Amino acid sequence: MLLELNKTRNELSVKGKNGMGFLLSAIVIWSIITIIFLQPIEIQQKNIFMLCSTGLMFPLSIAMSSLIKAEWTFKNIPLGELGLFLNLAQIIYFPILIWGMIKSPTDAVMFFAIITGAHFFPYGWFYNAKPYYIMAPVISVVILALGIFLNGDQLWLIPLSMAIILFILFFLNYLDYKKKS
Repeated sequence: MLLELNKTRNELSVKGKNGMGFLLSAIVIWSIITIIFLQPIEIQQKNIFMLCSTGLMFPLSIAMSSLIKAEWTFKNIPLGELGLFLNLAQIIYFPILIWGMIKSPTDAVMFFAIITGAHFFPYGWFYNAKPYYIMAPVISVVILALGIFLNGDQLWLIPLSMAIILFILFFLNYLDYKKKS
């Protein structure tokens, strides 16, 4: 039973290329958020634009997955729908983000980055990929440290750091995928 489960997870990993299409999309979106936070506009506007930029995630992920020839739907693979549920679970944390946007606008980008980073942890199990296990807590701790020590004029460093860390996660997942394929 356990052997069959690991085989299924490795199949998901190889066919889905460890979710690298979604990671590429996230890199693009966090780069856009970096540009938003470099603009000389009010923090509330930055937060709204940040939230709106996430609307690009799904179509961009489909495009990136097609570009790298990764499957993102797994209808005939047991556990295939679990990936969708793991991703949707991130939305459950959005009330924290909305609270941050209302009560502590300068911290909202930090909340969003930590939520994003932490939601990667279960993908370590889903794709049988250690980089997710390692980088999810790294993202959370690094972003928390930045959030504690940065002032309002330096908030752009949080989304820039996310884009860089996501690129590292992408690279580590690429190495993991190559080892399995």
